[in-house]
Amino acid sequence: MTIQIFNTLTRQKEPFVPIEKGKVKMYVCGPTVYNYIHIGNARPVIVYDTVRNYLEYKGYDVHYVSNFTDVDDKIIKAANEHGEEVGELTERFIAAYFADIEALGCRHADDHPRVTAHIRDIIDFIGVLIDKGYAYESGGDVYYRTRKFDGYGKLSQQSIDELKVGARIQPGEKKEDALDFALWKGVKPGEVSWESPWGAGRPGWHIECSVMAREVLGDTIDIHAGGQDLTFPHHENEIAQSEAHNDKTFANYWMHNGYVNIDNEKMSKSLGNFITVHDLRQKIDPQVLRYFMLTVHYRNPINFSSEVIEDAESALGRLRTAYRNLMFRLGQTADNGDQADVWLHRITEAEKAFVDAMDDDFNTANAIAALFDLARLSNTYLNEKNTQKDVLQAFLGTFGKLAGVLGISLETADELPGEEVDALIAEREEARKNRDFKRADEIRDHLLSQGIVLEDTRQGVRWKRG
Repeated sequence: MTIQIFNTLTRQKEPFVPIEKGKVKMYVCGPTVYNYIHIGNARPVIVYDTVRNYLEYKGYDVHYVSNFTDVDDKIIKAANEHGEEVGELTERFIAAYFADIEALGCRHADDHPRVTAHIRDIIDFIGVLIDKGYAYESGGDVYYRTRKFDGYGKLSQQSIDELKVGARIQPGEKKEDALDFALWKGVKPGEVSWESPWGAGRPGWHIECSVMAREVLGDTIDIHAGGQDLTFPHHENEIAQSEAHNDKTFANYWMHNGYVNIDNEKMSKSLGNFITVHDLRQKIDPQVLRYFMLTVHYRNPINFSSEVIEDAESALGRLRTAYRNLMFRLGQTADNGDQADVWLHRITEAEKAFVDAMDDDFNTANAIAALFDLARLSNTYLNEKNTQKDVLQAFLGTFGKLAGVLGISLETADELPGEEVDALIAEREEARKNRDFKRADEIRDHLLSQGIVLEDTRQGVRWKRG
């Protein structure tokens, strides 16, 4: 089955056909680095990291780009409040961003372009828009003539007339039309700036992604992605800028993930329900947050609460237990079981269900359901009187591969290593043989304190993380 992607531009699922066979050019809007990322920021990072993983699983060579906005009103304000230079502040929070996404099991992008490294490209790009009549200078600022671009509003499906109703010219703006937006902002006292043909200043927000996407990936890209809140005006303005400049389609597929709510309320600083990943991962395994984010289809809103996180932690624990039970049995002498081909076929069918789910607009919720079906199948197999090494290896290989696509680790970094658990169990068994029951109990209690539960089975002592 061909991958189907829901394209925000057309409001329907479309078969994915890349510009160049076997290759994908993908741009995901990255963070404005003035603070730690919050869990709303984390959702697109997790979602599109998973999309990238699956595209690679399907054999595509993915060029994945995610930018850093490292100059902005919020950044300048935060730098002033902290008594830092803008560059010092952004470097600090870029490092924090990488620490957070790595903890969430997300890989770095292939390229992380920064606005400050592309100022000359941005100036040149704006110059072309002015020459074409799509932009104009006014009192040191440069604005985009929104009405001149035919089709403005096609991504958000809003008409110019609808947009005009709420449009206002703010104090200090020198626009021809209230709908026009800034490409270049003249310098204000105390702000970082660069020289340009229109005077000292800095780029507007929307122009940055248009330029960085073009510089790294070219005039037309396969997939442009980001949060639902970016659909308008950011992505709408990117299309207007890029297609006016390049005379080509900017992106063939637009993907947008839904919002994150906190206890059924929209997350916001004013409500006091603003949760950073930096703080949250001090309290829970960050892999639990990743798992939770994938339990709902990416286009739907998702509600964060302590209860759903506890459920996610429990569910992830069951998957890890199933995996470890397979590892445990593999470490024992495996007999030649019957009906190996039947079990191998069932494993293949479980993987097919996973693929069908992900082919359907990256439906991670159904993909997780397929992963649990595989776990239940493996538990059933382990209850068989005889097991076969090839089947156990097939279960483990498929389990690891599919969990890897979702970016879910079946191990955790801070837990007692499996080899150490096995060594303690062996020591306990030796103590029991020597009737040293005190030492045996001490070992059991120590393992229990580490969340390790021992189970006596016909095949020997099995352990799991409780």
